[in-house]
Amino acid sequence: MTDHRGLQDAQTGKQPPGYPARRRQILVLDLTLRWPAWPPLQTSAACSPALLFAALVALSPMADPGDTTNPFASPAAAVSSPWDDLPEDFFLSASISSPSHPHPPPPPPAPIPSTSPRPATPHRSSSLPPNSTPSAAPSASASFSDPRHRHRAAPASHQHQPQLLHPSHSLPTFPAAASRSPAAAAAAQDWPPPPGPHHSGSLPEFAAAPASRAHRPPVRAAVRADRPPPLDLRPRPPRESQAGAALRALACCCDASGAEAEAGARLRTRLWAAGEAGVRAWDLADAFRSPASRQRWGDEAAAPFKESRRTSPALCLSSDPGRGMVWSGHADGRIMGWSADPGPEAGECLAWEAHRGPVFALAVSPYGDLWSGSEGGVIKVWYGEAIEKSLVSQREEKRKTSFLVERSSIDLRDMVSDGGACPLPAVDVKLLLSDNSRSKVWSAGYLSFALWDSCTKELLKVVNIDGQVDTRFDILSAQDPYSYETKQTLFSSPRKEKARSPVGFLQRSRNALLGAADAVRRVAVKAGFGDDTRRIEAFTISTDGMIWTGSANGSLAQWDGSGNRLQEFLHHSSSVQCICNFGTRIWVGYMDGSIQLLGLEGNLLGGWVAHSSPILSMTVGGSYIFTLAGHGGIRGWKLSSPGPLDSILCSELIEKDPSYKSFEYMKVLVGSWNVGQEKASYESLRAWLKLPTPDVGVVVIGLQEVDMGAGFLAMSAAKETVGLEGSPNGQWWLDVIGQVLKGHSFVRVGSKQMAGLLIAIWVRINLKQFIGDIDNAAVACGLGRAIGNKGAVGLRVRIHNRSICFVNCHFAAHTEAVSKRNEDFDHVFRSMTFSSPSNGLLITSVSGSAAQLLRGANGSELPELSDADMIVFLGDFNYRLSDISYDEAMGLVSQRRFDWLRENDQLRAEMRSGRVFQGLREGEFEFPPTYKFDKHIAGLSGYDSSEKRRIPAWCDRILYRDSRVSSEIECSLECPVVCSISMYDSCMEATDSDHKPVKCVFNLDIAHVDKQTIRQNYGEIITSNKEMLHLLQGLEAYPEVNISINDIILHDQNPFVVKLQNRGAKELARFEIIGQAPNSSGTSFSGFPSWLKVSPAVGIISPGQAVEVTLQHRQVRSQDYITGASGNSSGAADQEKVATLLVTVTGVYSTTGRGHKIQVQHRSRRDTFSSRGYNSVDRLFG
Repeated sequence: MTDHRGLQDAQTGKQPPGYPARRRQILVLDLTLRWPAWPPLQTSAACSPALLFAALVALSPMADPGDTTNPFASPAAAVSSPWDDLPEDFFLSASISSPSHPHPPPPPPAPIPSTSPRPATPHRSSSLPPNSTPSAAPSASASFSDPRHRHRAAPASHQHQPQLLHPSHSLPTFPAAASRSPAAAAAAQDWPPPPGPHHSGSLPEFAAAPASRAHRPPVRAAVRADRPPPLDLRPRPPRESQAGAALRALACCCDASGAEAEAGARLRTRLWAAGEAGVRAWDLADAFRSPASRQRWGDEAAAPFKESRRTSPALCLSSDPGRGMVWSGHADGRIMGWSADPGPEAGECLAWEAHRGPVFALAVSPYGDLWSGSEGGVIKVWYGEAIEKSLVSQREEKRKTSFLVERSSIDLRDMVSDGGACPLPAVDVKLLLSDNSRSKVWSAGYLSFALWDSCTKELLKVVNIDGQVDTRFDILSAQDPYSYETKQTLFSSPRKEKARSPVGFLQRSRNALLGAADAVRRVAVKAGFGDDTRRIEAFTISTDGMIWTGSANGSLAQWDGSGNRLQEFLHHSSSVQCICNFGTRIWVGYMDGSIQLLGLEGNLLGGWVAHSSPILSMTVGGSYIFTLAGHGGIRGWKLSSPGPLDSILCSELIEKDPSYKSFEYMKVLVGSWNVGQEKASYESLRAWLKLPTPDVGVVVIGLQEVDMGAGFLAMSAAKETVGLEGSPNGQWWLDVIGQVLKGHSFVRVGSKQMAGLLIAIWVRINLKQFIGDIDNAAVACGLGRAIGNKGAVGLRVRIHNRSICFVNCHFAAHTEAVSKRNEDFDHVFRSMTFSSPSNGLLITSVSGSAAQLLRGANGSELPELSDADMIVFLGDFNYRLSDISYDEAMGLVSQRRFDWLRENDQLRAEMRSGRVFQGLREGEFEFPPTYKFDKHIAGLSGYDSSEKRRIPAWCDRILYRDSRVSSEIECSLECPVVCSISMYDSCMEATDSDHKPVKCVFNLDIAHVDKQTIRQNYGEIITSNKEMLHLLQGLEAYPEVNISINDIILHDQNPFVVKLQNRGAKELARFEIIGQAPNSSGTSFSGFPSWLKVSPAVGIISPGQAVEVTLQHRQVRSQDYITGASGNSSGAADQEKVATLLVTVTGVYSTTGRGHKIQVQHRSRRDTFSSRGYNSVDRLFG
């Protein structure tokens, strides 16, 4: 018997008891629909319009307009009925026309394809008249509603009239929207497109709740108020342009003659830089000029410079003011000398093979000798007289004289070793320092120092970092005198033949065992075991004669000239990288890019963030202190900073803002896809990656679940611990995406894979020169925060000198894991630390222990992502729909009521409450939920049909944050990146995965500084501003200093005192004394002669005070001649000894000064020396 209860209930207005609630919600019928076998309609294969009308009446809700009861509050209570046997996609499939219909029906609605946001025309059923389309219920918050897509509300007289022909009136008011508090609604807000022609027509955006400090955009300005304005001699170059040409060390040298200095002429100063390709020199007189010709990539905005021929990597530099030269130590063991006046190109004056391994450190003693340190504790001294003879020789004799310089050295480690025992630790000599005041040289390894007499070359003392005298003797293997040198592949050399040991078998065995233990200890030190944070990283000597050392833990220690540790200071937690002194200030450069100024007593005077990467080297020249950063940028800071000069420079540069402000515009396409371990078809890729506009310049793609499985995840975790990444599947995706984009002139510039997560970036070839510094990062959020099945991979890129980060995420799954997803985001945001793909140029320039402390190198304790001008988060965030059933969601999807669905979106709810993605925004979208689909089924009929019946959700999203703090701000140097979204869409054509890919097109306005123009403005202000000139004149003025005598005759061993009187009333005076003397060959020798002791040779003179400089004839012992002591100490016993002292007086804030000459003679008869004594230099050059 046919059951006609449905029609009877239609007449009474009651619902059939077996009609499931979920079907009542999602039923959308077309008048041309062909019905399947259903009990009320089994009498006919096709229905007449009247019967269909009756069926619609029966199945439509007849609730009273004023009734607020939710008819779907208890869908689980519905009993089973024949409706449950219908296929899942029945109500979503296209209708078939009835052949018995008297008139042709209107065409059926087309399947819903992938769409970007539609215009404001409301969606209408193709079978309904225009005035029958119902009005959408207004959204409970404007935060979720795009004004361009809102349906206009119906007039009041029609709002409650039931529209029986359209079942959408039965759509419920969902609790997520109804229960929103006014305070929560106020926290989130709609952001309209930013002002500007590039953003007209862009999508409105949903903004999350206000962000904390960590999530707010960083403060930017052309001239920062928190630091003095620097002279950008070499703006930061792209890292990619520095491959094989990274800079490592700085040194300044003047090329003025003694006569010019005595006349008070301004010294011509050049800044030298050592790098992987050789050396280069900047004439500071040209610092504000533009290059005469185009310079190579990375140096377009740098001041003009001269470059040497290509050499092996230069590791260190040392200035030689007496000779007007700069010395460089190289990785192949060579030492090269460079003239302070390089001519058209920086050409070396002298070069020779100095060490079997790399030269790590150089220092010039007051006696003109050149000291060099290498690996394994090797220290050699190259005598000044041999160097002088080589420098004055003709070009054709250079090769011969270079060979003779090699033969004129002594190995101090060999000299102090006795029977295979050596008091020096067999570790690399990283630092050398000449104490000209006391005629000493300091050498430093990792955790100890050695003090040497710079004249006699005697070892005076070995102390550890605690100031304790080290009496331990390192035992060297007698089988191989060079076993203490590290045999690295890069610097390998032929193996020496084994020498016959002069000691016995037992002694050799003991030495071998102790040598093996020492090798283990050295490896442990280099590997960072033990208290490596106390490792010595830098040291310098201050004007008052104190030695200052800096360690990897940020501490600074003060030592006296005898090697006694006095006190320790800790003003910063970052690792010390370099220390420099001039006048009464000590400048300290740290690993995090900051600078601190200390007084001579160790008190902190000031500090600021100078660079965004470690400060590798410092040097003083031209009244500036120059800093070299790990990224290759060089900046000059006034020696008087911070001070009144900085205020004038800041205000003047701000006024000139329009002259150096530049704007760029580009489009960036960002795509995300959870590929479910599948490989996409070429058609899917083309549909997804089709460029919506030809002016897209950058494409960023993030993939999830490229590879999964327990075995792969375990292998991936193991590979990541040793710095390996990638997989065959990941490489396949990179290749095929690259092939799709190659036709549009894109090239891949960076990628990162962690387990199943993969992110990559492609740029157009014509934009590659403006895009660089590609860093990557990975954060695991899986089991124990160690497995990469969940987590994030990121890329950081500099575009037109602005930092933009792209982070591809895959967070915890399942509907109930909302708090876990929030925790994943917080963990990713706070712990993501970027690094260069191949250990980078930084690791070659910074010691290993210090590199371990580089995390968070943005000058603050904020996460690294906080310092980005723009952040884009993309991926499978896995946020689902809450408080909605599968059938309710499917009904809303079928009617494209995505604004209703978004009311139940977990991500929007969490962003609104400020629990996740704080400060980020998302474009309004009109595409269907991207999860979960049956594979290889097109259209909306492909949603999950399995037993699990997963509720559709927008798991795949793209969010971002630019430099704006409010929607109306325009692009400027203070807000350098302003972005809008012109398209936010999914690709429904891709059926290879259970997720649909999404893509978003960003319109970027980027403001940046023209570095060359601002440097020229800097020079104009210094040379033309009257107030500035007045202040500079006062700072560069040096007080008048009277010298008590100009001609001195020393008698025997009696000391002679020279008084230097500062006649100034307010200004401090700084003095420095260097020597010149004739040598045995008649040439001029730069340095004190070995028979003359000058103390102090450097110092500060207070106003109205005097300093006494003691000159004394020193007895040259036989050992000095055995070791080849330099100077004019050789010759006949009755030889008259003559020397010239050059005294340079400057202020404490400027290198401008005046020179004085003092003639010194000693006429006493020389002592008688041992018959075995001889001068090795005389033997070579006599």
